[in-house]
Amino acid sequence: MTYLAIALFVVTLVFVVWQPKGLSIGWSAFGGALLALLFHVVTFQDVIAVTKIVWDATLAFVAIIVISTILDKVGFFEWAALRMAKAAHGDGRRVFLYVILLGAVVAALFANDGAALILTPIVLEKMKLLKFDAKRMLPFIMASGFVADTTSLPLVVSNLVNIVSADYFHIGFLSYLAHMVVPNLFSLAASILVLYLFFRRDIPATYDPQALPEPAHAIVHEGMFRISWVILSALMLGYILTETLHFPVSLVACTIAGVFLIVGAWTRVIQPWPVVRDAPWAIVVFSIGMYVVVYGLRNAGLTNLLGRLIQATAHHGLFTASLATGFIAAVLSSIMNNMPTVMVDALAIHATHATGGIQQALVYANVIGCDLGPKITPIGSLATLLWLHVLGKKGISITWGRYVRTGVVLTLPTLFATLSGLYLWTLLLS
Repeated sequence: MTYLAIALFVVTLVFVVWQPKGLSIGWSAFGGALLALLFHVVTFQDVIAVTKIVWDATLAFVAIIVISTILDKVGFFEWAALRMAKAAHGDGRRVFLYVILLGAVVAALFANDGAALILTPIVLEKMKLLKFDAKRMLPFIMASGFVADTTSLPLVVSNLVNIVSADYFHIGFLSYLAHMVVPNLFSLAASILVLYLFFRRDIPATYDPQALPEPAHAIVHEGMFRISWVILSALMLGYILTETLHFPVSLVACTIAGVFLIVGAWTRVIQPWPVVRDAPWAIVVFSIGMYVVVYGLRNAGLTNLLGRLIQATAHHGLFTASLATGFIAAVLSSIMNNMPTVMVDALAIHATHATGGIQQALVYANVIGCDLGPKITPIGSLATLLWLHVLGKKGISITWGRYVRTGVVLTLPTLFATLSGLYLWTLLLS
C-alpha cells in the first residue's frame, strides 16, 4: 500500500508539472484520484473529507482571479504601474523599488497568481516603452515574479496555500492577519535587499519618464474605475467580517466577483461570460484530485513519519521548530510543488502532539515555507509555471539552470529572515 500510494503520487505530480500535449492539471489530478480510488488507496469518505477541506479555498481563488481579470480590463493595474513609474521621476533604482512594492500589494490583495499573470506583462510592456535592453529588463522581470510569491503571506486570500491551511486549522481572517503581517514585512524587506544586491549592476541609473503615457490614459472607463475602489473596499470589509460572522471567505470573494461582473456588463467594459468561462476552473478539480492523492500518503502512514520528524524539532524550542518546519516545507515545495506540500505538512503537523504557541508556529512556518520555497525551482508553484509561460509568450526565455541558480541565492536568505520574523513576532504575541 505504501509503495502504491507513493507511486500514484509521483506519477500524478509528473503529469501535473509536465502537462504533456497541454493536458490540463485538473485532468491529471482527477486521473490520479480515480486511480487511488480504484486501487483502494483512498475511500469515498476520504474524497468527501478532502472536498470539505478545499472547496472554500478553490472557489475563493477562482473568484479572486475573476476580480483581477476585470480590474485588468478596466486598466486598474496599468494605471498603478504608470503612476509608480512617473512617481520615480526617472530614478532607476527608485522605480525598481516601486515595482517590488507594487508587486507586494497586488500579491497581497489579488493572490500570487494574479500578480504573476497580470502584473508581469504590464511591467514588461513599460520596460519596453522605456527602451530597456534584455539585460536591464531582467531585474524588473525577476523582481515582479519573485515578490509575487514571497510577499503573498499577509492575508488568507493572498495565496491558495494560505486559504487551504487556514481552513484546515480553522484560522479566521483577522487571526491569520495578526500572525502573518509582521513576517510578511520581514519577507518584503529581505526580498528588496536580496533583489537589489543581486541585480544592482544591471539596474539602470536613470530613464526617461516622458517616454511613458500618462496614467489616466490607461483607464478604460472612468466610472467603472471609480466604482472599483468602492467594490474593493467592500471586499476588504467582507473579509474582515468572515471571522466575526463565521462564513467562508469564498462567499465574500464570489459575491464581489458577481458584483464586478454585473457592473462590468452594465458599463460594457467586459462581457461576463468570457470572463467566467476563462477563469481557472481546472484549479477546482486539481485541488480536490491532488489532495485525494495526498490523502493516500496519509493512509499509508507517510504523513505520520513526517509528523514525527517535525515533532522532534519541536523539542528543541520555538526557533528550531519554526526554522526546521519552514525549510522542510520549502524543500518539499521546490521538489513536488507547494500545493500538495501544504496538505502533506498540514496532515503531518496535525499528527504531532504540538499545542498552543508551538503548534501555531508550525502552522505558520509551513505556510511561509510553501509560499517562499517554490521560488527555488520553476516547478515549485503554479504561479511560477504560469509566470514562465507568460514570459515565453512574450519572447523571453529563462532556462531552468539560470532560474535555479538565481532562485537558491534569492530564496534561502529571504526564507531565513521571514522565519526569524515569525519567531520574534510569535514571542511578542505569546
